[in-house]
Amino acid sequence: MECPLDTKPRWERRKDARPQELLAAAIDLFVERGFAATRLEDVARRAGVSKGTLYLYFENKEELFKAVVRNSIVPVIGQAESSVAEFEGHSAELLRKVLMDWWDRVGASKVSGIVKLVMAEANNFPELARFYQIEVINRGTRMISSMLERGIARGEFRAINVTQTTQVLMAPMLMLVTWKHSVGPCERGDLEPLAFLDSFLDMALHGLLPPAAPAAA
Repeated sequence: MECPLDTKPRWERRKDARPQELLAAAIDLFVERGFAATRLEDVARRAGVSKGTLYLYFENKEELFKAVVRNSIVPVIGQAESSVAEFEGHSAELLRKVLMDWWDRVGASKVSGIVKLVMAEANNFPELARFYQIEVINRGTRMISSMLERGIARGEFRAINVTQTTQVLMAPMLMLVTWKHSVGPCERGDLEPLAFLDSFLDMALHGLLPPAAPAAA
C-alpha cells in the first residue's frame, strides 16, 4: 500500500515548518551565546530565513525565548504531571521515574542549556526570570511536592517537611545541568550523570522510606 503524498506546495510546507525551525535555531544560539549576546538576525540566518520573516512569528527576542521554553520544557512538565496523576505503583518508583525521565528529556539534551541560561542571567533579565519561575519552577516544584505528599498519604514515605525535601530533591538536578554546561565541556572527570542520579535516588529514596516494622516475637 502506497503512502499518501503530501499535496501541499513546497513553499507552503516550508512556511508551516518555519516556527519550529526558528525555535530550533534559537535554542542553539541561546545555549551557545546566552540571552544577551543572541541577536535575532543571527537566529533568522541560522534558520535560513530573513529577519523580517522571524518578526512574522515572534514580536521580539523575549517572546522568542518564551516560545522556546513553552515548546521545549513546559510540555515535559505537563507529561510528568500526567504521569503522577495516573501512576498506580509505589511512590518511590514514581519519583525515580519522573526524575530520570526529566534528565533524559531535558537534562541530557541541548535544552538543559536554557535552564543554565536562566540561572546565569536572571539578575540582568528579571522579567524573563519571573516568566520562568511561573511557567517552569513553580509547576515543577508543585509536581515534586505532590509525589512526596502522595507517598506520605499512602504510608510509603515517612512524615517529612515536604517543602524542604522538594528543594533537596531539585538541587542535584540543577547541579548536574550547571556542571554539564560549565565544567563538563572542559573536564568531565569522574562524574557520570546517570550513575550520579542513580546513587542520589538510592540515598534519597531509602531516606524517605518509613522505618521497618519490628519483627514479631
